[in-house]
Amino acid sequence: MNTPTPHAALRHLESPDEWRACLPLMQELRPHLADADEFVQRLARMHRENYRLLAAVNDGRAVALAGYRYQENLIYGRFLYVDDLVVESSARGSRWGAQLLGALDDLARATDCARLVLDTGLGNALAQRFYFRQGLLTSAIRFSKPLKGTTS
Repeated sequence: MNTPTPHAALRHLESPDEWRACLPLMQELRPHLADADEFVQRLARMHRENYRLLAAVNDGRAVALAGYRYQENLIYGRFLYVDDLVVESSARGSRWGAQLLGALDDLARATDCARLVLDTGLGNALAQRFYFRQGLLTSAIRFSKPLKGTTS
């Protein structure tokens, strides 16, 4: 099991090569992301819109990822939104996810955010229990509908 050290290496992935290398891990959360070139292109567009990808690195490779961005709206004011949070299946239970959420909490507080916000599927009970243990509470139900016949 990939147990984090007390100060595991957390770092932002900034380059297309780093993004491409983490595709297999991101696919554990987003299996519809099949094409590496499209994944890198999408991340490049999102990066220009202030999306950041924070990785927990163990032995030189990402074992957990947190994709996030700062937003502001009339409901919350300024907040940090977590788009993606995934831990390698073989490393779940090793506190990598908690470490990433702790780092995001620190980033949000340091940038005067009123909240840290994320969404998870209604059927994802394991993630929901994890988020409750991390101090996140349910405050809304999101409604959406597909407009192009795709889930991505």
